[in-house]
Amino acid sequence: MNMKKRTLILGVGNLLLGDEGVGVHAVRRLASESLPPSVELLDGGTGGFHLLSLFDEFDPIIIIDATLDGDAPGTVQLRKPKFASDFPRTLSAHDIGLRDLLETAQLLASLPTVYLITVAIADTQTMTTELSRSVSAALPDVVPIVKSLLAV
Repeated sequence: MNMKKRTLILGVGNLLLGDEGVGVHAVRRLASESLPPSVELLDGGTGGFHLLSLFDEFDPIIIIDATLDGDAPGTVQLRKPKFASDFPRTLSAHDIGLRDLLETAQLLASLPTVYLITVAIADTQTMTTELSRSVSAALPDVVPIVKSLLAV
């Protein structure tokens, strides 16, 4: 039986690449919401192995990230990937780091329940700290998805 009770909401992305930073923007928005005390919000930046210890500390982990999946920019989707290979193939600029992180956690048998909320984007090349209009407009759609996962 899993004794982990704390939930992590992990926003991933590069704030300097506009829409690519939508996960971090989403976590910042969630900071103003009323969330249970067992929930921790974290700006995960561009991912990486320094986040590996989080897979032992939290269950579930809700990851919010941008994706280049061909959907209209601002399309929000909830996925429950079981393996790293279940993540969208074109998961933005830090694709390899996040997949590697999940594969390593899986090998160490410490993979908690992971939910992935993606926001479709069209551009990862523009150097700006602002979100496009369509991606910014999608941020409110992330909040009820997160809250529904917390109610489970």
